[in-house]
Amino acid sequence: MAIRVLRIIKKSSTSLDVPKGHFVVYVWEKQRKRFVIPISYLSQPSFQDLLSQAEEEFGFDHPMGGVTIPCSEDIFIHITSHFRI
Repeated sequence: MAIRVLRIIKKSSTSLDVPKGHFVVYVWEKQRKRFVIPISYLSQPSFQDLLSQAEEEFGFDHPMGGVTIPCSEDIFIHITSHFRI
C-alpha cells in the first residue's frame, strides 16, 4: 500500500474523538470498519460518487454518527490513496 493511506485514521473503537477537520465514515461490505478521514476528501469527485452510492443504499439516516459507504475496505483505501490533498 502507498504511504498516502496513512492520512486515513482507522479506528476500531467507537470512540467519539474526531480531530478537527475530519469526519467519520463506515465502510461496509461484510464487516463494518470505521475510518476518520479529512474533510478535504469531500471535494474529490470519486469520493462524491461514494457518497451518492451511500445515499442510494442507506439514505440519510446514519444512527452510528458517520456515513456508511457500501464498498469493501480495499476499494475504499484504493480510491482514497489516489487523492492529492
